[in-house]
Amino acid sequence: MAKTATFAAVHFTVAFSVGYALTGSVVIGGTMALVEPAINTVAFYFHELGWKKFEENKAVLEEALANSV
Repeated sequence: MAKTATFAAVHFTVAFSVGYALTGSVVIGGTMALVEPAINTVAFYFHELGWKKFEENKAVLEEALANSV
C-alpha cells in the first residue's frame, strides 16, 4: 500500500503541474490533480493485483502450455 501512496503523491504533483502549465489556472490544475490521478491510482492498484495473481499462477500456465504441445 505504501508503494501505491507514494505513486499517488507523485502523480498528483505531475497532474497539477501539467494542468497549471497548460492553462495557468490553479483551479483547473487542482481539479486535474485530484480527479485524474485518483482514478489512475485505483486502476494501478487493481493492475498490481492482476499482475500478482498472474505471477502466482504463472507456473500453472506454463505447465499447461508445455503439456498441450
